[in-house]
Amino acid sequence: MTLVLREADVRRVLTVPECVTWLEEAFRAYAGGQARNIPRARVKHPGGTLHVLPAADLAADAIGLKAYTSGRSGTRFSVLLYRASTGELLALIEADYLGQVRTGAASGVATKYLAREDARRLGVYGSGRQATSQVAAVAAVRSLEAITVWSRNAEHRERFAQELTRELSVPARPASAPEEAAHGQDVIVTITTARDPVLQGEWLEPGVHVNAAGSNSLLRRELDDAAVQRANLIVVDSRQQARIEAGDLLGPAERGIVEWDQLAELADVVAGTGRRRTSPDEITLFESQGLGLEDVAVAMRVYERARAEGIGQELDLFAEVKPRPGRQ
Repeated sequence: MTLVLREADVRRVLTVPECVTWLEEAFRAYAGGQARNIPRARVKHPGGTLHVLPAADLAADAIGLKAYTSGRSGTRFSVLLYRASTGELLALIEADYLGQVRTGAASGVATKYLAREDARRLGVYGSGRQATSQVAAVAAVRSLEAITVWSRNAEHRERFAQELTRELSVPARPASAPEEAAHGQDVIVTITTARDPVLQGEWLEPGVHVNAAGSNSLLRRELDDAAVQRANLIVVDSRQQARIEAGDLLGPAERGIVEWDQLAELADVVAGTGRRRTSPDEITLFESQGLGLEDVAVAMRVYERARAEGIGQELDLFAEVKPRPGRQ
């Protein structure tokens, strides 16, 4: 039987702090050779684009893929989750909220290992749906005391600041100019769909950690060359995937500002084999592209919890699979 989980089901069993822990485990498995990830593939079609992210978390006995379509009619996300040891289709999961949370949780993991231990002030660029989980994940690993929000729409950033204050019990205020979300901050998050940089390198102060999570396309860019150049340490979730779609890094790499082989991978940072922050004054940068491994690892934990709590709808989708007879 295959378990079908819809958005409301996922929201009942998935929290940001637990997702940070789950992704730590998945990245540690990845560093130890117990996980696989294949970069996102995109297929253009008349209505938009199909995006597919396959992966396996063998430590969790999970294999599967996230697939989503984007176009004029909107974006639709789903995860197909299989048990790796048997090939059994365990679940079909509606995955919009799952994707938002796992993207934020990846930034939470990066913040845990790269930001200063005394980081208390957060600057946020962006006020859309993805921004909430980004802030919640940073709050899960650091005791925040103040949040400053910038987005192009004054009404949106005002409302978002009010929501953060209410939901996280941390004072949040809208910035009156974009540089205010960078000046005096310990951690900065960029989570926008910007085509031109929203964060300037001249605004970065010594010791800041930056999570750049919005630029996963050549057409998108959140950081200017100076911001990339000022980073003493750049960490990516996957070098292979970053070389395909990290809009913040592709241009700087062509101009000789970035050397791909010098980038650290988050899995190695988590496992302790990759370089971490070495001084309070270093500027660290995490470039998040979003991996299928993150989706599959979180989907397995969501599935297991939903099963235990009796959540979701069971469907008998396929006839019983019988062993193939050997040659006579």
